[in-house]
Amino acid sequence: MSKLHEVFAQAKAENRSALIGYLPAGFPTVSGAIDAIRAMVENGVDIVEIGLPYSDPLMDGPTIQAAVDQALRQGVTSRDVLDTVEAVAQTGAPTLVMSYWNPIERYGVDRFAQDLAAAGGTGVITPDLTPEEAGDWIRATDESGIDRVFLVAPSSTQERIKVVSDITTGFLYAASLMGVTGVQSVSAAAPALVERSRPYAHVPIAVGLGVSTADQAAEIAAYADGVIVGSAFVRRLLDASTPEQGVRDVGELAAQLARGVRAPR
Repeated sequence: MSKLHEVFAQAKAENRSALIGYLPAGFPTVSGAIDAIRAMVENGVDIVEIGLPYSDPLMDGPTIQAAVDQALRQGVTSRDVLDTVEAVAQTGAPTLVMSYWNPIERYGVDRFAQDLAAAGGTGVITPDLTPEEAGDWIRATDESGIDRVFLVAPSSTQERIKVVSDITTGFLYAASLMGVTGVQSVSAAAPALVERSRPYAHVPIAVGLGVSTADQAAEIAAYADGVIVGSAFVRRLLDASTPEQGVRDVGELAAQLARGVRAPR
């Protein structure tokens, strides 16, 4: 059982969902992102997703794009992302990278998997990598001992859900809607997507896109193994008057969401 699965198992033993928090590396600065993510973990985030800034983020809405653009303008590199992983992993929270495929391919598929494992990372979420093109990645992650996370969506057929589930080793990422991140509500299609995925998923199922409040977290926690929150954390940093205030604000949001996933079912 990987460290990631251990955290999901512990959450299940506590009759709750795991809280998964996302922030891009390098925003507002490399050290600032690390401080903010540490505050998230200290206030109840169980699992961390660190975004690898990329210039063509197909899945990211305007909130995350604004943060990523700032990080890229400041020259954030893949090495900075791995350094962030190493710093965050020291908190004890399973730490994954969320990255589009192009940066990983440019870095080197085997090298990225090896360097992530060396930094203490537990896995990678690849939103635009299809199963049909994942052969090299499956081999590299197996050899490096890190988990793979792939996505399913409301449009996914049962056959597609099975194909994606078969190659997923970390958790199955159930995107609650068709579109980009940053929406303010969770799609009504999310419960049905999780239900349709259960017969095929041999790993936990986590729901993301549209989660920003404790009530929404509690709603998803009633039927999913994990609750993923990204844009809401990024928005707290974007709106903060100072970096220090941003760290306090993301910690406050993490505490609220942590109470949400622990609400009585």
